[in-house]
Amino acid sequence: MSYIEVKNVSFSYEEDSQEGKTVLDNVSLSIEKGEFVAVLGRNGSGKSTLAKLLNMILVPSEGQIFIDGINITEDVCEELMLKVRRKIGMVFQNPDNQIFATIVEEDVAFGPENLGIESSEIRRRVDEALATVDMSQYARHAPHKLSGGQKQRIAIAGVLAMDPECIIFDESTSMLDPHGRAEICEVMQKLNKERGKTIIHITHNMDEAELADRIIVLDEIGIRLEGSPKEVFSDIKTITELGLEAPQATELCARLAERGFDIPLGIIGEESCAKAIQEALVSRKK
Repeated sequence: MSYIEVKNVSFSYEEDSQEGKTVLDNVSLSIEKGEFVAVLGRNGSGKSTLAKLLNMILVPSEGQIFIDGINITEDVCEELMLKVRRKIGMVFQNPDNQIFATIVEEDVAFGPENLGIESSEIRRRVDEALATVDMSQYARHAPHKLSGGQKQRIAIAGVLAMDPECIIFDESTSMLDPHGRAEICEVMQKLNKERGKTIIHITHNMDEAELADRIIVLDEIGIRLEGSPKEVFSDIKTITELGLEAPQATELCARLAERGFDIPLGIIGEESCAKAIQEALVSRKK
C-alpha cells in the first residue's frame, strides 16, 4: 500500500437548508512516501478540501483514506487525529493564521510542546527547524515584523518541529511576491530531496507545479489529468478547458510547434525552452 491511499472518496459541504454542494465525487489516488506531488485545479475543484480530508480537518461523506496503512475514516476520534497529525503536517495560505507566539522560537516550539515532547528535544527540534528554513538568525525576533515570505518560513518551521513524514502546502505561496514564492518553493525542494519528506503542494501556479515529480489535476468531476509535469503539460487543450494555463515556456513552445517549428510538446522550464527554440531555428536554416 502507498503511503497515502484515497479510495472512492466523496465529500459534500452543507449549505444551510439547501442541498449540499459536492466538491469531491468518488475520487481515488495514491501518493508514495518521499514523493513530491502538485495538486492543481481551479477554484471549487476540491484541492483544499482534499488537503483537509488528509489532515482529518474534514471527514469524507463516502470512501476510505489510509495514511501509512492506518484507516483514518474508521472510528474517528481525538487519539486518531493526533496520531495522523504527527504524520501529516499542514502549511496554510496565510501564515498569520498559523503563528501564535510573540517570539519566533517560541512559536516554532508550540507544536512539539503540545505533543508532550521533553524540553531538550524541543530545543533541538526548534534549532534544526529554523536552520532548515534559513531563519536561525530571527529566532528572537517578533513574527509580526517579518516579511510575508519570512512568516511563511516560520510557519513551515513550526510544522517541521513536529517532525511529520508528509507536509501539505495548501496554497502556501499564493499571498507572496515572486521572491517570497521562490523562497518557499526552494524550501519544499530541500525538504523533499534532502530530508525525504513527502510533499503535497496545492497551487494555482503552473511554474511551481513543474517542480513536482507528479501532477494531479482536479475538476468538479474528479481527477482529469495525472502524470509527470511533461505528460500533463503536453495536454494543452485539456489544461485550457479546465480554466488553467500551462507554464509560459511550455505554452510558447506549443504555439511555435503549431506554427510549424520542430519543437516537441511538454517542454518544461525556461532553459529547455530556449534550447528547443535554438535547435528548431538551426534546423530551419539547414
